[in-house]
Amino acid sequence: MSTQGWFNRVWYDRAAPPWWLVPFSLTYGAICALRRLSYRRGWRSRTRLACPVIVVGNLSVGGTGKTPLVIWLSKRLRASGCKPGIVTRGYAGKLRGAHLVAVTADPALVGDEALLLARRSGVPVALGAKRAQAAQLLVEAGCDVILCDDGLQHYALERDCELVVIDADRRFGNGWLLPAGPLREAPTRLGSVQAVVINGSAASSPDRWDGSRDDPRPLHMRLHATHAVALRGGSRKPLSAFAGSTVHALAAIGNPQRFFKMLRGFGMTVIEHPLPDHAPLACADLMFSDGHPVLMTEKDAVKCGTWVDDRHWCVPVEARFADADARRLLETVVKCMDAGRRAQGNADPLPTRGKRHG
Repeated sequence: MSTQGWFNRVWYDRAAPPWWLVPFSLTYGAICALRRLSYRRGWRSRTRLACPVIVVGNLSVGGTGKTPLVIWLSKRLRASGCKPGIVTRGYAGKLRGAHLVAVTADPALVGDEALLLARRSGVPVALGAKRAQAAQLLVEAGCDVILCDDGLQHYALERDCELVVIDADRRFGNGWLLPAGPLREAPTRLGSVQAVVINGSAASSPDRWDGSRDDPRPLHMRLHATHAVALRGGSRKPLSAFAGSTVHALAAIGNPQRFFKMLRGFGMTVIEHPLPDHAPLACADLMFSDGHPVLMTEKDAVKCGTWVDDRHWCVPVEARFADADARRLLETVVKCMDAGRRAQGNADPLPTRGKRHG
């Protein structure tokens, strides 16, 4: 079993972690609390950009659906007349520093998520471990609102709106902080964000999260897929056409089981090939001795080279909301943007005090 697989069993399949992990979690929690306090008290400087910043993050490690939500928001904001740009860390990419991401970029350099965002969102994307530097590139490129894919715990960048995405099935795992559990911050953090978005079935998730929020119910999002796209040639095929077939399913994402479960919902017999999140792909990972189709996520498809053939397909997904939840989410975001613009006035994009930290 891989290290990630072992931790997933501890975090999601056990009521309590091994005792020897608990001291590490307590230490981690103390360090995170001190770090957040240092920004709140002004001991460490924060960068305020000359435009509103919206952070889409999560409390737990692994995938919860942040990237599809960022893409959804970017399209809605652009349709309303805004000029959004997206900042991402560029995880697993080799580039250092802040860079704009081209749709033709090498995924080994920029990372799979950054390239996927550039191709799917239709808006400028910048990557950088120091989000403020990457976001400044977008401001200079003409963007008037910044969407941060992840970065809830990146307090060096001031933000006007925080949205948290929660996996409806995994929720908070065993409830412990890293490494004894999957949490980066305690669920009480939800009390300070502007909206909670639950990714998955509304029936499997309560409207309130253990008393951690006092405002109205969370919003419900689902990831919707209808077709597969051939990696060679780009033809489209309804997922319903794979019903009754045996397929290889490959997913190097935070929660591969979500992808496998979705394919089974279309009547496929799935041979699972889970890989660690952001894992690089090689030809051997995709070539199987039988002739079954190979279906993968979009995030994995951007890493495939020219060695794919007619068996290989990617399955694009898009975030969807009920009309009422979509309106409420957009109203929340726009309200925060307007408040941020009023508060900024002639905001200087540089830190107002102390040494700049990314």
